[in-house]
Amino acid sequence: MADDIFALTGSGGLEVRAISYGAIIVSIRTPDRTGRLDDIVLGYDTTEDYVRRNPRFFGAVVGRVANRIAGGAFELDGRRYQLSTNNGPNHLHGGVKGFDKVVWNASPGADRRSVTFRRTSPDGEEGYPGTLAVSVTYTVTDRNELIVDYEATTDAATPVNLTQHTSFNLTGARRDVLEHEVSIDADRYTPIGDGLIPTGEVASVDGTPFDFRKPTAIGARIGDPHQQLQRGRGYDHNFVLNGTPAGGGGGLIRAARVMEPTTGRTLEVATTEPGMQFYSGNFLDGSLSGKSAVAYQCRWGFCLETQHFPDSPNRPDFPSTILRPGKQYRSQTVFAFGAE
Repeated sequence: MADDIFALTGSGGLEVRAISYGAIIVSIRTPDRTGRLDDIVLGYDTTEDYVRRNPRFFGAVVGRVANRIAGGAFELDGRRYQLSTNNGPNHLHGGVKGFDKVVWNASPGADRRSVTFRRTSPDGEEGYPGTLAVSVTYTVTDRNELIVDYEATTDAATPVNLTQHTSFNLTGARRDVLEHEVSIDADRYTPIGDGLIPTGEVASVDGTPFDFRKPTAIGARIGDPHQQLQRGRGYDHNFVLNGTPAGGGGGLIRAARVMEPTTGRTLEVATTEPGMQFYSGNFLDGSLSGKSAVAYQCRWGFCLETQHFPDSPNRPDFPSTILRPGKQYRSQTVFAFGAE
């Protein structure tokens, strides 16, 4: 059932709750430096709220292809595919009814540390070719890690690019995230043009507001007149992670670290993906009333969406997102929580 809540716990104090609708993570409770537990993700109080009003994808698995596809179209093996468009002229996070808006089949682990969500995306869903069998597993460890494992197989060539769209606020959503200090292990990023679609360039972060190689507060440069920052209304850009093979895949690599100074909470992200979208909650505007009737204002949360690059089906120079029959899509991201 969509409203079944699966609670995952480890001995380190981390508590994660998820539901079958959208494979959504509805809460993550972690201790601060004094041991106080708080829910550090944005969302709603009831499953019904997620079903009726979740335009910002809080907590959801998004797909079949995360992020944007220009014009909602791509060519594959000589054939053009037209997808649904739900972000102006573009396709965003799987379309009008993507993976975030369906009920998944859930299989909880016997040890209450994991749950696996499965679904079959039929041929033609939102315009995508091929029948895709997908699973997402959430596992909580005693080291206060949340491990997210994705797997998929297909009966016809299709693009696949899954991610987790949780919006974090390490204060417990008590204020905006502008003082959160972020470091991202990326020397390069992919600049965006109209509609936040990548231009195809891979640019250095040197001398730009996108240089997070040393810890920097989210709000430190958000008013910078840099054209890219203004075009995104803040940070809404894909970072090219260091240490990833050109074709993606391989073992886990460091992606990011976040520290919130008033609570001491930390979040570290490692992934097998070649990129990560850093989003600073630019489109939150106070119109969404979230948990405990809190109005989520601009920059009330941030996302670290591990992924292949946006618009990859139209960019042959980017790491490929194409999955073919006989091959298996596998991806892993680890969110590690702590306090200092």
